[in-house]
Amino acid sequence: MLNTGSLANIKVIDASRVLGGPYAGQVLADHGAAVIKVEPPAGDETRGWGPPFLDGTASYFLGLNRNKRGMALDMAQPAGQELLLALLETADVFIENFKTGTLERWGLTREELERRFPRLVHCRVSGFGADGPLGGLPGYDAAIQATTGIMSVNGELGG
Repeated sequence: MLNTGSLANIKVIDASRVLGGPYAGQVLADHGAAVIKVEPPAGDETRGWGPPFLDGTASYFLGLNRNKRGMALDMAQPAGQELLLALLETADVFIENFKTGTLERWGLTREELERRFPRLVHCRVSGFGADGPLGGLPGYDAAIQATTGIMSVNGELGG
């Protein structure tokens, strides 16, 4: 795959899932970045969200992961974590949305990532951030909409 565009010399490791992180990676890929989508061995769960499907893969997944290359990696295992570190050696950007504390349990604190990869832009997508009253809580689109009140203006009156 020949990358062209304003980000053609940028390498991105996208270990995110569902919406926010994959969308960020998709925008970078659309502008020419070489994005590697890292999925668990069983595949990203959104591959099965559908219909509609194209060759067994949900359009939801395809829409958020276009222009990316993919690989499977079991990052819960030490060998997978070592391979992730090897990928980050040559990466410019790392996108992830692991539950708060996951990378830290693997020894990949913000400080450790900065020490090992000083050039790396680390994009952590989280529902409520790492600190504050809701810090560290998991959050998806619907939870954020409900928390912020925007859900009250969506849909039809009366349900």
